[in-house]
Amino acid sequence: MPNLRLALSQIDPWVGDIARNSDEVVRWTRQAADAGAQLVAFPEMALTGYPVEDLALRRSFVEASRSALVGLAARLADEGLGEVPVVVGYLGRSEHASPRFGRPAGSPQNCAAVLYRGEVATRFAKHHLPNYGVFDEYRWFVPGDQLPVLRLHGVDVALAICEDIWQDGGRVTAAREAGAGLLLVINGSPYERNKDDVRLELVRRRAAEAGCPLAYVNMVGGQDELVFDGDSIVVGADGEVLARSPQFEEHLLVLDLDLPASGSDQTDGLLLGDGLHLVRTELAGEPRPAPAIKVPPAEGWGTLTAEVAPRVSDEAEIWAALVAGTRAYVTKNGFRSVLIGLSGGIDSALVAAIAVDAIGAGNVYCVSMPSRYSSQHSRDDAAELARRTGLHFRTVSIAPMFDAYLAATELTGLAEENLQSRLRGTLLMAISNQEGHIVLAPGNKSELAVGYSTLYGDSVGAYGPIKDVYKSLIFRLARWRNEEAERRGEVPPIPENTISKPPSAELRPDQVDSDSLPDYDLLDTVLDLYVEGDQGRDAIVAAGFDPAVVDRVVRLVDTAEYKRRQYPPGPKISVKGFGRDRRLPITNRWRRG
Repeated sequence: MPNLRLALSQIDPWVGDIARNSDEVVRWTRQAADAGAQLVAFPEMALTGYPVEDLALRRSFVEASRSALVGLAARLADEGLGEVPVVVGYLGRSEHASPRFGRPAGSPQNCAAVLYRGEVATRFAKHHLPNYGVFDEYRWFVPGDQLPVLRLHGVDVALAICEDIWQDGGRVTAAREAGAGLLLVINGSPYERNKDDVRLELVRRRAAEAGCPLAYVNMVGGQDELVFDGDSIVVGADGEVLARSPQFEEHLLVLDLDLPASGSDQTDGLLLGDGLHLVRTELAGEPRPAPAIKVPPAEGWGTLTAEVAPRVSDEAEIWAALVAGTRAYVTKNGFRSVLIGLSGGIDSALVAAIAVDAIGAGNVYCVSMPSRYSSQHSRDDAAELARRTGLHFRTVSIAPMFDAYLAATELTGLAEENLQSRLRGTLLMAISNQEGHIVLAPGNKSELAVGYSTLYGDSVGAYGPIKDVYKSLIFRLARWRNEEAERRGEVPPIPENTISKPPSAELRPDQVDSDSLPDYDLLDTVLDLYVEGDQGRDAIVAAGFDPAVVDRVVRLVDTAEYKRRQYPPGPKISVKGFGRDRRLPITNRWRRG
């Protein structure tokens, strides 16, 4: 039985930075070649980054991608890496018109290519295009109609791109029809809670349907609101996990696979299931035994042992996603430091802790902005968090500004409360402009859902790290982060009083959130049903919830849509985040949920 040494390069491509991404492909290919790899795979659209959104509609960008692909093939050969086939995703274009989709020849396509011996050995386009949730691929691309199969060292390797295995049929069943010995899938699959378990079951099912092992390589890093967690995996045809990469870090997964020898004599152009045409490309000749890899001389030569990264807790996974998304947004947009209004409350404390983990305490600047209603314990808690983490901290009172406004105009009630938040927002933006920090907004999903945030106040900022995190989960994450610090022998970053005290905006005397909102555990449960579950008012009431509570929550959510549209982006961790996932009209008279 032939052996193939496969390398899955779990990397972080930057959208639009084709030169950098090309450099990364060369760098990781060299590492794979040094490990004896015979086939190297990179994620979906690794050359351009993913998703490129409407950049795909710019002909100059498409041609830059295509040109860079040809240049990358030549460069790999020039640097002595041409004998290792490299599968890499890129932005391409169709050669033929697609009348079914009303698109002419030359329309953009989500493509991948195999680079070998200085040439582009074969190209193909994604067959199934996702058009749900955060995906709009029918807006940008036309689908491909081929099943590419590489014959490499006596093994037939079928190739697919991401959504090709999320939909039934297509390249999965075609791979079985073609007698493939391995199905290799390149991906740009965004993170969601528990998606690692969903992916595992998916690849197990598709491997069984294809009748061969399945190798799945995914990207890491962040792109605006999307976070990519890697979680590259290889499973056998029987569903056994043969290898798995860690989440949220760049990683080269290399393993030896014993695969069935190619026995198919099917010819190019053969029509398979879903109207896919077989395209076979032969890159190497006879089967060969497992390649040797060089290890310390005392141990001589050996074969490569596959690794299976351990799974982590839900809190650890979510924390890693929030940190990765924040780090990517700050660094990829050319900033070095962030600015946070640190109130002493749980939300700003968690945002500060995330920022410290993302870019280091030395790059995190926080401002306490007390008013006449700010409690001493909140001021103390803010200062204590700064002491524990080592971030930069200062206090600038808004009381004189607040008093000046009240002297100039008569404001009471909500107008007086919101004025304090807007003064803080103005001050943060002024410091940001003066010192060059990027402002992080501290709003959580519960507040954004019901409009419990102030436009041009606590909503100011360029990025919202906890935008997709419900308040009840905020507390769980804070406790987990402190416990993790203790486990490492470090000082817990978040003061216990910040976690244990009743949450409050502190915009009027003795204010607590429960004055205006249901208990957060109840609120978040209803919100989860209404927002993530898309259940209507009657269905939620039928599930046993108080009709008055449900009516109030539904009304608050529906009337706050205009606020959410103006909130900055933040890392998506749920099935349905506010923004790309959930698109409802602002002007909307439907009130039944």
